[in-house]
Amino acid sequence: MLQQILHDMYIDPELLAELSDVQKHILFYKMREEQLRRWREREAWDTLAQAEGLRPAKVKRASNKHIQWLLGADGEVWVWVMGEGPGDKPYEEISEELIAERARLQAQREAEELWKQKEAEITKKFRDALANEKARILAERWKVEMEDRKAAKILEERIHEEFKRKEEEERRRGEEQIRLQEEQRAKELYWTLKQAQMHCQASEREEREWEEHLRRIKAADEERSRRAQRARDEYRRHSLRAIQKGTVAGLSTMFQELGQNHEQEARLHQLPCTSPPSSLTGPDRSWERPLRPLSREVIVRWFKEEQLPRRAGFERNTKSIAPWFHGIISRENAEDLLESMTEGAFLVRVSEKIWGYTLSYRLQRGFKHFLVDASGDFYSFLGVDPNRHATLTDLIDFHKEEIITVSGGELLQEPCGQRDSPPDYHLLFE
Repeated sequence: MLQQILHDMYIDPELLAELSDVQKHILFYKMREEQLRRWREREAWDTLAQAEGLRPAKVKRASNKHIQWLLGADGEVWVWVMGEGPGDKPYEEISEELIAERARLQAQREAEELWKQKEAEITKKFRDALANEKARILAERWKVEMEDRKAAKILEERIHEEFKRKEEEERRRGEEQIRLQEEQRAKELYWTLKQAQMHCQASEREEREWEEHLRRIKAADEERSRRAQRARDEYRRHSLRAIQKGTVAGLSTMFQELGQNHEQEARLHQLPCTSPPSSLTGPDRSWERPLRPLSREVIVRWFKEEQLPRRAGFERNTKSIAPWFHGIISRENAEDLLESMTEGAFLVRVSEKIWGYTLSYRLQRGFKHFLVDASGDFYSFLGVDPNRHATLTDLIDFHKEEIITVSGGELLQEPCGQRDSPPDYHLLFE
């Protein structure tokens, strides 16, 4: 199944949903390796073809974009370094003048805005005060007799002159205040621009600090690589132990099949020479397995034709069905069966996505599902464990003692049995 995925560089979304996170990471890593291998093979072939003259070398097309440099009187590229030319001021003096000019212009613009606001406030203030005073005088004037109009007019003019004098004094004080603020603002802007210039000069120190930061990150990456190498060494150690156990299990299965063949030959010699019974002729030779399961009927036939002769789902050396074995049930039904059980509980169900099974495992919080490939002459986890087992029971017994993944530490402890009657696997054994 993995070879088919790498050949097509495609995986069915429903099959991808059945994989755990670790299986997905391993599968994507394998697909990336296959892409790189194909690319290197194609590059090597192109190089060889060009060397032997089978294919012309690639020629870069000329671009219509170009650069034309300004030339001096000597015919060389004209270069001017600010502060070093004839009659130029020193660079520091030019920089100081530019900063001072920028600060002066900025302060002048801000002072003009402040003066407009201040002038509007002064005009409004004295206009309102004059209007109020005119209203008061007008009210008093109606109280006096007609002969007092001339005196009232003189009083009004005197008051108007007094307010005008006060307004001029207020304007002078406002102008002086704005001028002082302009000078102060120019100094502030000058030092701000000066600090910005000094900050640019400190960029080299920041560059050294950044290089030190990159060095620390590289050291952390190397430490993670060493940890990953230790995990791979631990995984290989478990794999060697699995190979040893798988060899012993395979030998015991081979001797058991040899014993059964001897018993069948003895019974054949005792029977009359008639057509052999269907139980001894083996599976139907007309059966041809599709590339993937198409329906439940096809899965049931596959199980009867290929898995029953290999005693899939049975306990070792008995005719009893293993308590952890289940039929064609969905992922949701498997999680519902495991919901009330403790961590380490498990069951094996017939998969509807691949020719094989799915091992559903109960975590402390949640569940994990591992695909078991049974399309060949062995049983193994798809994309997780490279160990191959002769029977499905050998795979289960092995992982009762050895963890499935190094990162998860999954150990099979308590099998999850049937809940309903008839059991969900009755169609497989009818």
